[in-house]
Amino acid sequence: MWRFKAGALFFRCSGRLAPSLPNDVSLKTLTIFRSASPHFSNWVPQNKPLYQNLRFFSVHSTSSSPDFTNEAHDSLDSSLPTDRDGFLDGNPGFVSPDSGSSSVLFAEKATYISNEDGTDKEAVQSGTDKESIQGEDQGFFPDEVANGDDQMSTSVLEESVEATAAEIPEIDVEQLENAVSVLQSTLEEPLESSLEKMDLTVNEGFVFRVLQTPLIVVENLIGFFKWASERPEFFMSTRVVDALVRAVGASLRKRDAYALWDLVKEIGERGDVILSTESLNELIHLFRKLGKGKAALEVFNKFPEFRCDPNADTYYFTIDALCCRSFYDWAWSVCEKMLTTGNLPDSEKVGKIICFFCKGSRAKDAHLVYLMAKEKNDRPPRSSINFLISSLCREDETVQLAAELVHDFSGEARRYAIKPFSSVVHGLCRIKDVKAAKDLLFKMIDEGPPPGNAVFNAVINVLSKAGEMEEAMELLKLMESRGLRPDMSTYNMIMVGYAQGGQMKEACRILSEAKKKHSKLTHVTYHILIRGYCKLEEFDKALKLLSEMKKFGVQPNVDEYNKLIQSLCLKALDWKTSEQLLEEMKESGLYLNGITRGLIRATKELVEEELQAREVSSAA
Repeated sequence: MWRFKAGALFFRCSGRLAPSLPNDVSLKTLTIFRSASPHFSNWVPQNKPLYQNLRFFSVHSTSSSPDFTNEAHDSLDSSLPTDRDGFLDGNPGFVSPDSGSSSVLFAEKATYISNEDGTDKEAVQSGTDKESIQGEDQGFFPDEVANGDDQMSTSVLEESVEATAAEIPEIDVEQLENAVSVLQSTLEEPLESSLEKMDLTVNEGFVFRVLQTPLIVVENLIGFFKWASERPEFFMSTRVVDALVRAVGASLRKRDAYALWDLVKEIGERGDVILSTESLNELIHLFRKLGKGKAALEVFNKFPEFRCDPNADTYYFTIDALCCRSFYDWAWSVCEKMLTTGNLPDSEKVGKIICFFCKGSRAKDAHLVYLMAKEKNDRPPRSSINFLISSLCREDETVQLAAELVHDFSGEARRYAIKPFSSVVHGLCRIKDVKAAKDLLFKMIDEGPPPGNAVFNAVINVLSKAGEMEEAMELLKLMESRGLRPDMSTYNMIMVGYAQGGQMKEACRILSEAKKKHSKLTHVTYHILIRGYCKLEEFDKALKLLSEMKKFGVQPNVDEYNKLIQSLCLKALDWKTSEQLLEEMKESGLYLNGITRGLIRATKELVEEELQAREVSSAA
């Protein structure tokens, strides 16, 4: 028993350094302290029970001789390696050349202890206070030694041994191997029966080692844990529950995940063990991988009952699990709690949360998350902010929020933010806030990012529809002065403004200017002018434009014919010209809808009836 206590003592006191006697005392015991591994599994033999080989022997007294003086001691001290990590690799102890016995002690540094007449050995073995150990400061002693408190009574040693022995449970490795063999195999009888027959000594360390063993069927692992929890000698701890969650969490089967959650929920409701936040987070993340948003929310709602405090990962995993199933209302309720506590995850995850709600058409809620992150000086990724701005611009009521966000861009970020700025300009134009759109355009010209054709076209379009043709033409000239080439869309927008105002002369002037800069026009350009002439009932000019289209290589489509025929029938009652246009359509392979065809027939009948009525009246 004393050997086990001694081994446990020196494992526990790994940071405490053994003092050495003055060099003028002849050396009789040479002991090397080696730091112990933090995990038992790294140094426990796999084929023998734990602590079976732990021994504490002093070198036999015959190893001491008058010739072994300080000079020999200095020689030996200089020959031994001083690097802690490379000191006697793979050998937990040092074998004296004079004896086959070994001293195995675990401590922070390698130190030499000299013994005289075996008194120190007897003091440790018997536990009696025979002699205090005197030591010198070797440059790496603990604080209490450096402060002069270099005496440690054997009574303190005895207490340390007893405490350490109580803390470190013994594990029978043979039993462990047998249990793992059963759990890794397919059983014909119930698992509980097989485990009962093995007469296992179950403690926390035993269960922990089983849970850390790979290649165990998850179902058997959960069954073993349930069986062990009913054993009177097993004390369930938070560490063991965490190990269970980690082991089962590697499985992606829904049945295993729900079985694990039922077990953890039962443990938490009993209140025997305080569950850790990390374990519950692992469960939420597991349900997220399985696409089970409701189950993840159930775990989240159990935090207060289990006396656990949600952390930033808790909120993020739950929101992620709910949004992946499009449960945006529930996700927002969780997000509100996160914003209330101010416990936000890192900027990368905040950016993902913003994207989640933007995809769910909840850009206004995503904007609140951004404001909270901004308040904490935590900037989400630029891609997330750009996505938020574009999402805010889709709704008329949130365009102004997007306009405020673009003002936060500065420096290099502003230089490459053409997409979010363009989205805001288009949004302002859509809600017809012409002044704000113009102001933002000129601010882009002054401070960046430099606007392109799309931004200019958006503002020119809204100005043209509003009848502000002078400002529209000024922007057209500004485009050209900045080296931009107005496209046909730009000219079409300006022609629309002139045509709506009945200024067909100006519209035709814009057409002539477009012909000079663009070799190929579109039917949209002519359609705008044809509609403008039909509105003024100048059908001859409209027909002339229709012929010009063909000469310029632009084939009229159904819209041009349909608009012109309807205008001729309704306003001019010219069914003959309408029939000629219908024949042209047939030759071009175009089909006129039935309503317009009927309109031609009705106009023809109406005109013929009027002619007959006039003939009758003139004959009378």
